[in-house]
Amino acid sequence: MPLTRRTSLTGSACTLVVCRGCCCGNARKHPGTDHEGQLEVLRAAAAEHGFRIRTTDCLGPCDQANVVVVGPSAAGRRAGGRPTWVGFATDHDSTEEVVRWLAAGGPGVAEPPVTLELQFIDPPKDARVRSRR
Repeated sequence: MPLTRRTSLTGSACTLVVCRGCCCGNARKHPGTDHEGQLEVLRAAAAEHGFRIRTTDCLGPCDQANVVVVGPSAAGRRAGGRPTWVGFATDHDSTEEVVRWLAAGGPGVAEPPVTLELQFIDPPKDARVRSRR
């Protein structure tokens, strides 16, 4: 198996979970957001930088849509990185900041962009991720 920039022999790559449930990715709730375009940018960046991406039906904090969860790589977890929830990820700038952070190594490896930190949210107490590809 070929190695990517963020995958090593001893660990897995960072992950990105993108909510696309009832509110996130909903053009009626966020009419000025190109939801499909955002997913295309994220998928292209995942292929380029070696992180994994998946979508889910609902992450829970619908009042903070669009929500993404940035998960650390194995090296990031060993360094203390934990999954980081980002809310209000509806514009090009926040999408690019998420990509830049993941490309640099993500939680535990690289510091997030300062402006992205302003979008960090607490996960719901009953956070469950139901994946769909």
